[in-house]
Amino acid sequence: MNTPQITQLVPVERVESLIHLARGEKVLLDADLAMLYGVETKALNRAVKRNRSRFPDDFMFQLTPEEAANLRCQIGTSSSGYGGRRYLPYAFTEQGVAMLSSVLRSERAVQVNVAIMRAFVGLRRMLAGNEALARKLAELERRLEGHDHAIKSLFDAIRQLALPPAKPPREIGFHAVGKGARNAGQAKAMRR
Repeated sequence: MNTPQITQLVPVERVESLIHLARGEKVLLDADLAMLYGVETKALNRAVKRNRSRFPDDFMFQLTPEEAANLRCQIGTSSSGYGGRRYLPYAFTEQGVAMLSSVLRSERAVQVNVAIMRAFVGLRRMLAGNEALARKLAELERRLEGHDHAIKSLFDAIRQLALPPAKPPREIGFHAVGKGARNAGQAKAMRR
């Protein structure tokens, strides 16, 4: 097959928009894959369950209720009470999507699988390019980290200077006032 036909069938940009991040993995949800492959979600899941040994946990996993709720908010799927899903969706990693091509044997499945693999490769390239940028940002943050401390110290010093002068502490002890002070002064004068 030539590339233009595959691109027209499923644009790579469309596939990229369907890739989500779950448990630190880039994944495609079963409903999105079923839509791309042109099958019902339950048919896709049935085929996967018949071949469960081909889909270990690092290829496919079922989302938790919290993960599903988080994705539901992000992608706007309907809730289970209003005609939406009644079970938790399955998430397929890149390896799981590749394995789907051996389970779904239609010509469309092969073409869609090629487009999906190209989308994953494109994302990997984009992330590799962003790693250099991320390293530079981290280096800049490290440099500025020392400046932040110096600026904070400068502000602390300015605040100390701006405080009103502290009252001198009270002296401890007795001060001779009156007759005794005069006598102490006379005794001092006599000693000289």
